[in-house]
Amino acid sequence: MLIGLIRHGLTDWNVAGKIQGQTDIPLNMEGREQAEMLADRLLQEPYRWDYCITSSLSRAEETGKIIAAQLGIPMLESDHRIRERAYGQIEGLTAAEREEKWGKEWNLLSLGQETDEQLQLRALAFMKDISTKYPQQNVLVVSHGGFLAQLYIALFKDKYSERLGNLSLTILEKNGPEWNPLLYNCTRHILQNQR
Repeated sequence: MLIGLIRHGLTDWNVAGKIQGQTDIPLNMEGREQAEMLADRLLQEPYRWDYCITSSLSRAEETGKIIAAQLGIPMLESDHRIRERAYGQIEGLTAAEREEKWGKEWNLLSLGQETDEQLQLRALAFMKDISTKYPQQNVLVVSHGGFLAQLYIALFKDKYSERLGNLSLTILEKNGPEWNPLLYNCTRHILQNQR
């Protein structure tokens, strides 16, 4: 089994540097174009995908619909477990606004955000579930940067720590109980189109 983990395309809040969390911000035009670039790339590669599943937030759903339509694969019902981290009071704020309001160590305060442990637990539960339901299929999963970062920490500890790009692709292969990375945080499809 392969799982292709995708961070959704660009939104206006990404551009503005605002934390989105579970606020339902749509893709912008560039985000839609990024999704088309990834779909074109996936059509050229040797991996074949059977299904696409997304978080229930519209930026992930729209990214998944664009990719699934181009690949001609069915969309599974969206899954709330792969939504972005709930960031509580900091959703909608830029780094400067967070610091102005709570100081440089705002991230140490309890401002209603979901903990790393809570996020990792729901991420691992999702991965176990999807591998049990579709053990012989390859599934594309469209989620969010904060969620995916915590999933990778839960699976691989500190091996991967670079910031995840919009529309980045990570491919994991299931071998027994282990998930082995075949590709990590790749945005080649976007970089090629920026030349």
